[in-house]
Amino acid sequence: MVFTSPVFLFLFLPVTLVLHALLPARLRNLWLLLASLAFYASGEPSFVFVVVGAVAVNWGLGLAIGQTRGTSAGRRVLGLAVASNLALLALMKYGNFAVANLNALCASIGLPGVRPTSIALPLGISFFTFHAISYAVDVHRGEAEPQRNLLGLAVYFLMFPHMIAGPIVRWHHVARQIAGRTVTAGEFSVGAGRFIVGLGKKTLIANTLAVPADAIFALPGARLTAETAWLAVVCYTLQIYFDFSGYSDMAIGLAHMFGFRFRENFEYPYVAQSIREFWRRWHISLSTWFRDYLFVPLGGSRCSEPRIYANLLTVFVLCGLWHGASWTFVAWGLFHGAFLIIERLGLADLLARAWRPVRHAYALMVVMLGWVLFRASTFSHALAVFYAMLDPTRAPVAGESLAMHLDAAVVTALVAGGIGSLPIWPALASWREQLIAPGAPPTAHRLDGVLAFARVLALAGLFVLAAGSLSVSTYKPFIYFRF
Repeated sequence: MVFTSPVFLFLFLPVTLVLHALLPARLRNLWLLLASLAFYASGEPSFVFVVVGAVAVNWGLGLAIGQTRGTSAGRRVLGLAVASNLALLALMKYGNFAVANLNALCASIGLPGVRPTSIALPLGISFFTFHAISYAVDVHRGEAEPQRNLLGLAVYFLMFPHMIAGPIVRWHHVARQIAGRTVTAGEFSVGAGRFIVGLGKKTLIANTLAVPADAIFALPGARLTAETAWLAVVCYTLQIYFDFSGYSDMAIGLAHMFGFRFRENFEYPYVAQSIREFWRRWHISLSTWFRDYLFVPLGGSRCSEPRIYANLLTVFVLCGLWHGASWTFVAWGLFHGAFLIIERLGLADLLARAWRPVRHAYALMVVMLGWVLFRASTFSHALAVFYAMLDPTRAPVAGESLAMHLDAAVVTALVAGGIGSLPIWPALASWREQLIAPGAPPTAHRLDGVLAFARVLALAGLFVLAAGSLSVSTYKPFIYFRF
């Protein structure tokens, strides 16, 4: 079950919300946990007991860390907590990758390999692991208190809004809300609106642009022209943003409807003027996690320049590997880490003196080239796309043209995606706040009422369009489900 399935939208979510509202406060966490387990079991029934067992283990380790905090024993327990969670992630996510690379190495030197494995990847294992590590480390640092109530901690780990694909939520950000929360009509309305916006992003923009992106990236390199290669990269650039930011909007909106307040995960990353700024705006919960739990403990920016560069490369290699068990993801991480180092070496100063559009063009071009590595299945595949992008003299192959991949729906999605990537809505929201500032005339308040009503109509129309698109489109899971 996914957020964009009819079963979720018209059965699971309404029933879960209604019962959550009707139940007494003391039973709401239990109901939310049961609903979350049902949500997970609909897609991964064989791993339900694995994640439940992992929650119980982390609960016990958290209590032990809290009791031994500040001692050598506490550090050993923390090490056990981190190691056990990473071991589970390594086995489930990287076992097949490790065996495949070991067999390739053995074959290259004439040695027999080992039997290939086929380990299934549980949904959300990467996000679960990062939640678990942040919980253990925060308890060890004294930034959070260990949760003695197993039910409360299970809700934190397993609540369905963020269980599968984030955002990464810190325990101390939601601990009080798990202990007790209220859902007002206003907050519920905000959450519902945010959910609908995310639904529209996914179904109307990301899914539409996935069609040409997938079709062109599936072509052999010899069939690619510069035009089609660039179209694929532009489509994928918008697809992955609206796919994942759409999911984050839906998760944040769902959390609001259940009384939780998740922090923002995207802040219009494609308006960034440097790669450093891009990572302050893209997947914020992941970038801040790597900063707080890896980069800073490694020494951060408080050490020598060579050490800082090594820290950056380490972080981004692991960031790439976190996204998937493939060397192309590692290369994508190295690519971004290298540009962060180049900016520290002096490019940032040059950019600061450059014309603003030049800074935007630089950041967007680097990000788009990086997405080729991220999307390509192999290095040869990525190189074929790069070669096509850089060779405008390539003649179109018979039966292949740009027009084949551009229809009215794709053009509309490209335009909507380009506009939606800009911070227009925050500017309008700020203007609306100024409109009804203290001392505003009655006409301003009447206009605000009209705008509020127009917003409701727009959201209703967006929901109808998004729901309608689900009935005619093929299944397209969220991109980050596989991470």
